[in-house]
Amino acid sequence: MRPRIAFDRGFIPLTHPFTSVTPVPMQNRKTPTATYGPWLVGLGAALWGTESAWRIPLNELFDAKVIVFWEHVFILIMFLPILISRLDEIPRVRARTWGFLIFSGFAGSAVGTVFFTLALKYGNPTVVNVVLNIQPVISTLGAFLLFGDRLARQFFLYAGIAIVAGVFVSVAYPTQIGVSFERAGLNVGTGYALICALFWGLSTVAGRGVMVGMSLRLASSMRIVIGLVCMTLILLAYGKLNGAALWPEAAQAHPIKAIVLLFFLASISGGIPLLIYFQGLHLTRASTAGYFEMMQTLAAVCITWGFFHASLHPHQVIAAIVLIAAVAMVHHIQQQVEPHN
Repeated sequence: MRPRIAFDRGFIPLTHPFTSVTPVPMQNRKTPTATYGPWLVGLGAALWGTESAWRIPLNELFDAKVIVFWEHVFILIMFLPILISRLDEIPRVRARTWGFLIFSGFAGSAVGTVFFTLALKYGNPTVVNVVLNIQPVISTLGAFLLFGDRLARQFFLYAGIAIVAGVFVSVAYPTQIGVSFERAGLNVGTGYALICALFWGLSTVAGRGVMVGMSLRLASSMRIVIGLVCMTLILLAYGKLNGAALWPEAAQAHPIKAIVLLFFLASISGGIPLLIYFQGLHLTRASTAGYFEMMQTLAAVCITWGFFHASLHPHQVIAAIVLIAAVAMVHHIQQQVEPHN
């Protein structure tokens, strides 16, 4: 969930929040922190959910890959002071941690975000934002396979419910599935969203490996650097690393609009929520943070449905509620079996 340059998706999975990397027990924290901490988590997540407001109109001006490239450029400029202040830590970082960070930057910041942008362009934006809630199920399975994490006894039950609900959210006309996927309402946008969820889920698992071997500030800023390098190589491979592709005629016709949208995407939906989110996460119980993170979906749906009129059919609304509830239960039961992480 979710995630833009996808810091939350890449570094803090719902099943392994910030408590997995900090030794400070919650009971030793001051009482006031438990009061506003969760709301900071919710505010940060909600701001992440606003990215559709900028990314959808940007799709009319730029190619999806170019949008993600400029997104990284803008955020890197914002994060340069943080990166420069942490450069002395780089020599102490182990090769294993670099490996996790490179994969996280490639899968989460670069490739995953490109597929998310494409999903918003070719699919129903509301469906896309709801379907992406399947990502914690992927990250939980990934952590099980890579780190040997325990799976709760009821994990596959709720994961199965989430997947089935995700299918019904994706299908506008379920009675037409037997005729054709096209008549049922399935489109390439939904496929892009599922690929995005896969990359962001795997990035989350890799992000956990990063967090135990590198400070948060260095990891966040270096991930942007790696993401920018990946996007530069991707644009080079597609022949789009040139002026005509980086600033096409549509952007030339509306330069102020393009710059403002990119700035809002990088700040309001990128760097600013990152700082708010992690400050709140530091002051919040892991079991509580996961539920406040769902403010991201609420904000995204309010924007895509309210402003872009990407409505859902009644059965999709019910399926969306079931999906979010199932993911919440995945988070809840995993917290019960992983207090040692």
